[in-house]
This record gives sequence, C-alpha cells and structure tokens, in this order.
Amino acid sequence: MREYLLTLCITAAVTYLLTGPVRKFAIVAGAMPEIRARDVHREPTPRLGGIAMFFGLCAGLLVADHLTNLHEVFKNSNEPRALLSGAALIWLIGVLDDKFEIDALIKLGGQMIAAGVMVMQGLTILWLPIPSVGNVALTQWQGTLLTVALVVITINAVNFVDGLDGLAAGMVCIASAAFFLYAYRVWVSYGIEAAAPATLFSVILMGMCLGFLPHNMHPARIFMGDSGSMLIGLVLAAGAISITGQIDPDAMNLFSGSERNTVHQMVPVYIPLLMPLTIIAIPAADLVLAIVRRTWRGQSPFAADRGHLHHRLLEVGHSHSRAVLIMYFWSALIGFGALSYSVNNASMWIVLSVVALSAIGLVLLLLPRFTPRAPRWAERFVPPRYRRRRTAEAATAPAASVPSVPADHAEPADPGEHRAPVRAGVSGVNGATAIGARSRRPDRRKAGSSR
Repeated sequence: MREYLLTLCITAAVTYLLTGPVRKFAIVAGAMPEIRARDVHREPTPRLGGIAMFFGLCAGLLVADHLTNLHEVFKNSNEPRALLSGAALIWLIGVLDDKFEIDALIKLGGQMIAAGVMVMQGLTILWLPIPSVGNVALTQWQGTLLTVALVVITINAVNFVDGLDGLAAGMVCIASAAFFLYAYRVWVSYGIEAAAPATLFSVILMGMCLGFLPHNMHPARIFMGDSGSMLIGLVLAAGAISITGQIDPDAMNLFSGSERNTVHQMVPVYIPLLMPLTIIAIPAADLVLAIVRRTWRGQSPFAADRGHLHHRLLEVGHSHSRAVLIMYFWSALIGFGALSYSVNNASMWIVLSVVALSAIGLVLLLLPRFTPRAPRWAERFVPPRYRRRRTAEAATAPAASVPSVPADHAEPADPGEHRAPVRAGVSGVNGATAIGARSRRPDRRKAGSSR
C-alpha cells in the first residue's frame, strides 16, 4: 500500500506542477477558443490541460517501475506498456483537437485505433463470467470488438460529462477510488496477481485527477480539453478491461459448498461486469440521452447542445458549484454502493443505506424548487433568502428611501462595464483573463447558459 501511495503522490505532484507551465504554453499557442453559445464560462480559457495529465501518467508509470513490489507488474505483464501506447495515441489526437478542432469522425477513428493498439499488446478481454452460465471464453474477434466498444464508450462518456469546471476530473477520481479499492481487495484477499495492473492504473488515474483539480475547480483557470478527457477515459477503461477479462474466476476458488452459497460467493466475480458500468453510470446515461435527444431532433449524434445533465441542473436553479457537488454525490453513491455490495452482499444495511442516500440525493436535486423559511429566532443566522418576507422587506426599505442622484452628479461607472468583449487570441486578453487576476464582477447571465 505504501508504494501505491507513493505512486499516487508523485503522479499528483507532477500533474499539479506542470499544469501552470502548460497553461502558459496553451495561451502562447492560441489554444483558447472563443466562447460558444453552449459554454458556461464567461472568459476565454486555455485548454491543453491533458498535456500535464499525460506527463503525470508517465511519471507514475516510471516511478512504479522502479519500486520493489510494483516492478513485478511490469515484469509479469505487458499491460502497462499497452496502456502507455494507447494513451500516447489518444492524447496526441486530443492535443490536435484542442488546437485545430478536428472532425468528430476522425476522433472516433482515433479512439478505435488507440483501443486496437492496446488489444495488439495484450490488454483485451479474454473471457466473461456470466451468471448461471459460468466462465465463457471469447474468441479473438469477440474479445477485440468488446474491448474496442468498451474503450470508445468510456472515452466518449467522460468527454460528454466534461461540461463544468472540475466535473469530469472529480467524477473520474471518485470512480477510480472505488475501482482501486475493489481491485486491491481482489489482489490481496484472493492473492490474484492479475489484478495488480488494474490496481496500478486506478491509483495513477486518481493522481492525475487530484493533481489537475486545483487548477480546474470553479472558476477554472485551465480546461483539460479533449486531450485530458479522452486520456482519463481511456485509462479508466483500461483498468476495467484488465480486471474484467484478464482474471480467471476459477482462481478465486469460489465454487464450493451448496448452490446457494456458491451464488453468494460468486458476487465478487460478477461485480466486474457491473463495476465498469457503475463507475461511468452517470456519464454513460448522459451519453445515451444525448444520442437519443439529438437523433430525435434529426441532428448528428456528435452535434453539441445544451441538454446534458449538468446543464439541466443549472436550469433547475443550482449554482455551478452545487451542480458539480451533486454530480459528485451520485457518482460516489453508485460506485461505492456497488463496491460495498461486492464485499458483503448479504447485509440489508447496505441496501437501506443506498436507499436513504438516494432519497437525500433526490432532495438535493429538487432543492431550488422550494425555498424553506427559517424560524424567526434563527433568521439572523441564515442568509436573507431563507428569511421571512417581512424581514426581507424591512431590510430593503432603507435602500429604497435613499434619494436618487441626478445623472449629472452620478459617479462614473466602472470602466470595465463599458469594456468591449475581447476575442480569444487578441492582444490584451491574456493579461486580464488567462494570466492575471480573474474578474470579480458577478455573472448576471441566465443559469441555463452553458459551456
């Protein structure tokens, strides 16, 4: 565990330290696209954050290769090299897209090629444990198609959910934490060395996200772009593929005792079929809804719109930060709920806890629909929006009685109020928005406007 912790810290530190220089490089390179109608941010913000994340991935793999216990992963398996090859290819495609906005079909082809590169080097699904059937071996073509499909779906699911500051990195970090605990348990409890690569991939992915999040939290100073979102999606898929199709369930020695006991004991084997789906449940749902919505309107499935789940949270009335935290909550509930059930599937407390937390999540989702009023004795301790109307009117009365100032004697307005909008890449925008201090003016746009 200490070596995993060291790998996590090194990956996070390298990613964090490189994000600042990468941000300046993105500004100089002009990777600051103009604000689109579906964007949430108000100022041109540099992309290419995936560059720092990729070098964090390389640093994590390099450090792990020189550690005593983790070196065995590189010695006994070719999966880390397969991951690095596929990650380098998908990262290069993402960098080109962040700079030149390449076509969606070209990106899709690149994703399939990156998945094929990993398959050629051994990172593929060999068999599937299917309930009531047993261990089903896959042919080479079946394993390849299933692996490519899982990689492409995961990459695009993470890419679709990358619409708010810190959303994609935080959700993937939560998912990778749950997956790390599951893979580490399979490795340590059952003594299966084949689970070590997935454990390593998960801890490196956590380091990449944790190192990038301080720069990407609202208000973000840099975006990960497609170079980052596709990269972390591929790493997430690689861990799922490694532990789903590389581990032989027979090695767990679960087929013993009565049929009922065998079914209960087989839950840790069936969980790999569900775990890759639970860790990307929300992004995958957003992906499916987006495809159905755009196809129903007669649009291309790759056409951008403002109908994603995080956009709808803003339309309901949630703030930017609250919408992100709600998405974090649901991601953690689904991922860690599945993890808890895999550890002790016979406990009713786990089911009741998931139901109770789901109810809390629904209340949080509907919170802007009603405004609770605090008791009179507690009004001084709560924000004005939660006070009774009489108190709010009394507080605004002095302001309404202030005499108006003639226009001739009015104070000059803030020079920034009449400042013309500046396009990305124009001289002067970098000092005001990308490098210098960010504007402190409140955002008066509608909550439904999106990134």
